[in-house]
Amino acid sequence: MVVLEQGRFDEALSWLRKAVDIDPRHAGAQNNLGIGLARGNLPADAARHFRAALAADPGLVDARLNLWKPLLDVCDWTTLESELRDFMALAQTAPEDEWVTRISPFVSLLLPIPREMQRRIARAYSVGIERAAAALSRPSPAVGGNPQRLRVGYVSGDFYNHATAHLTAGLFARHDRSRFEVYAYSIGPGDSSEYRRRIVEGCDRFVEVGDEPFEATARRIAADGVHIALDVKGYCGGGRPEIFALRPAPIQASFLGYPGSMGASFIDYLIADRVVAPESDAQWFSERLVWMPTSYQVNDRDQPIADRTPARAEVGLPEKGFVFCCFNRNYKIDAQIFAVWMRILTAVPDSVLWLFRSNLSAKNALREAALRHGVAHERLVFATKVPKPAHLARHKLADLFLDTHFVNAHTTASDSLWAGVPLLTWPGETFASRVAASLLHAIGLPELVASGAKDYEEKAIALARDPQRLQVLRERLAQNRLTAPLFDTDRYVRELERAYERMWAIYAEQGRPGSFLVADDV
Repeated sequence: MVVLEQGRFDEALSWLRKAVDIDPRHAGAQNNLGIGLARGNLPADAARHFRAALAADPGLVDARLNLWKPLLDVCDWTTLESELRDFMALAQTAPEDEWVTRISPFVSLLLPIPREMQRRIARAYSVGIERAAAALSRPSPAVGGNPQRLRVGYVSGDFYNHATAHLTAGLFARHDRSRFEVYAYSIGPGDSSEYRRRIVEGCDRFVEVGDEPFEATARRIAADGVHIALDVKGYCGGGRPEIFALRPAPIQASFLGYPGSMGASFIDYLIADRVVAPESDAQWFSERLVWMPTSYQVNDRDQPIADRTPARAEVGLPEKGFVFCCFNRNYKIDAQIFAVWMRILTAVPDSVLWLFRSNLSAKNALREAALRHGVAHERLVFATKVPKPAHLARHKLADLFLDTHFVNAHTTASDSLWAGVPLLTWPGETFASRVAASLLHAIGLPELVASGAKDYEEKAIALARDPQRLQVLRERLAQNRLTAPLFDTDRYVRELERAYERMWAIYAEQGRPGSFLVADDV
């Protein structure tokens, strides 16, 4: 497992497979191999080994909890429902330390479990990090009380061809250098992509710390004199919240990458907006909420779209018929929203649903589910991965993006709107389920935010049956694309900078972060 933690996946999988070959009935070996396969994006294989671990030891809680994400990835909703039912029974009877500390906070955001439970999971996870950090010496931030320029440090594992980089590529260079210095600390892989190049060139200092122990990175950030450190990864895979637990900067905030509360005492603020995190929801966040005036999500107005739009046949679409699309990762699709989609397809003859193929197992599961709903599996068309400019260009073949419900489209929603395709969403109760609504309000299309499942279904069918009404929306989207706040990156950066300055002013006056919500009039 040490080799796996170092990112040497092929070598790690070789050793983990050997351990299983030696003793296939060893539950721990099966569980460890499942973890390796899950991290290597082989969810069906991972699920098989987690099941083998449970067959060998039905009481192995870790294997049961580890199974959830692969089940989401392959769209095995029936097994997941059964597993969650068993888990909820366990949570009612077993001591909390037998389950709450073992669940990934990120995975908890993807599941229909109570928000109180999500909060407890995040807090328990952060407490474990804090305890480990308590044994280490904290660095002393080298900052002054009234700097001429605030030094902000962005910490992320996604400074490469990744969804987060697609959103942030235009952010760094736009900071006002008379008031800010921009540092970036890369805790993940690199590549030769244009996104990486723009981020590196947009920073005053870009530092590779991928192989560095987290305490060394914390000392580095402190020595660099960073005033405000931004965790752009949170508890998502590859994150290093341990860096922030050592308090390398006077002010620390969660920004963009993690769509929920980290439940951590070492994160002072969460960059949000009044749609994803309204004031009435403050109880669910350990952080002080910083409300951006429009959407919390930064977007890149310079993101290129390929000139050539492929023919429908090239991407597997029929020559005629309405095209609904959803390019979210398959783990965001749940049984409830899929049933709604199938009713929509049934009501709109000759329509198809264009999905992203995350893995073959999910593709097969979704087609089988369609047949159970009486929809021919050919009406589900699956898109493969292509370069981002080409992906944006092929959006032009779609008529309407149907958002997932429990976990929304985030970057994929921005992609749809940037490419000119209207998006219909049905927001839920959590940050992760309200992102698309936030984006639609910021682009001036609030009527595409449905009030419930029935409204979502009726709106989708009505738009498919009324080409003129849909065309009006497309024209408004085209007009708003470069005039509304959503893709005004310059405006977003100015608003973000005012928030940073407000945070620092409070700290300089009080010697600590503010104890109240930072309003969106910053």
